[in-house]
Amino acid sequence: MTADNGRPPKGGFASLVPELLVEDIEESLRFWMDGLGFTIAYQRPEAKFVYLERPEGAQIMLCQRHGGWETGPMEAPFGRGAMFQVHVDSTEPIQKALEALGIALHAGPREVWRQWGDREGGNREIFVLDPNGYLIMMTETLGERPLGTSSAG
Repeated sequence: MTADNGRPPKGGFASLVPELLVEDIEESLRFWMDGLGFTIAYQRPEAKFVYLERPEGAQIMLCQRHGGWETGPMEAPFGRGAMFQVHVDSTEPIQKALEALGIALHAGPREVWRQWGDREGGNREIFVLDPNGYLIMMTETLGERPLGTSSAG
């Protein structure tokens, strides 16, 4: 971790920010920063804690396990039953960064269209497991269209 402890997130604090317990904070930082494009907003190195953000506004906290907040036994993979969706401008650079790090996608890329009331919205999605087994969906918005409109391609 860097010596600069940082500042509050650029866009202010999000209303909901998950904190993930991790085995090795440095390994997790490489994944989240070099692979997924997050940057450190602020950190507490003595606690092995970092608060990360992306330019689009996504925020997440990482803390190396110390037993204090564990509500039950922790077994790998830690992320069973949860998936974290992160909206980004483009999934392509993230996919390339993960590939350069030798990290395989869990699923995708895929294009999906889901109904929202009288419309449907499209996303391009990639899925990846972080070093602790948390499932992360990186999603890029493709737009909206009236129901029943088929996609080209």
